[in-house]
Amino acid sequence: MTSRDRNLVLDDVSRSIIEQLQEDGRRSYARIAAAVGLSEAAVRQRVQRLLDAGVMQIVAVTDPMQLGFARQSLVGVRATGDARAVADQLATLPEVDYVVVTAGSFDVLLEIVCEHDDHLLDTVARIRAVDGVESTETFVYLGLRKQTYAWGTRHPERMGEAPELAAEA
Repeated sequence: MTSRDRNLVLDDVSRSIIEQLQEDGRRSYARIAAAVGLSEAAVRQRVQRLLDAGVMQIVAVTDPMQLGFARQSLVGVRATGDARAVADQLATLPEVDYVVVTAGSFDVLLEIVCEHDDHLLDTVARIRAVDGVESTETFVYLGLRKQTYAWGTRHPERMGEAPELAAEA
C-alpha cells in the first residue's frame, strides 16, 4: 500500500503549515513557525513528514504563456479496453502535463500544453495514434479564470459554507 492509498487525517497545525506554503512555497520555517505556534525545528520536521508521506510537494508553478506555450487544451479521450493502460501510454507524451482516468463521457482526460496550433494538431494526432484510443475531443483554453492548489486544507465542515461564513467561523 502506498501513501497515496491511505486517507491521511491532518490536524489543524499541519493544515496551517500547508496553507502557509500554498501562499508562498519559499516562506521560511521561522515565519511559518511564528504563524502556527510551533518551533522552527518542529515545523521543519512536520514539513518533512508531509513530503515523505506524499501529502504535498513544494514546486515552482510556471505560466505556460510566459514560456512560449500559447496553446493549452483539455483533451477528452474515449478508449477501448483498459482505460488505465491507455492513460499510462498517454502520460508518456511530453506535451501532456495532467492525466486522469474518469467515469462519464470520456474515459481519460488530458491537459496538454503546446507552442502553437500546428504543435497542437501534431500532438492530437499522436494521441489518436495511441493503441486503445477510440476518439478524442479537444477543448482549447481561451482564458483562465481560476486555478487553485488549496486542496485538503479547508476544514471539511466548512466546505459547504459561503466564503464569508467560513471566514467568520
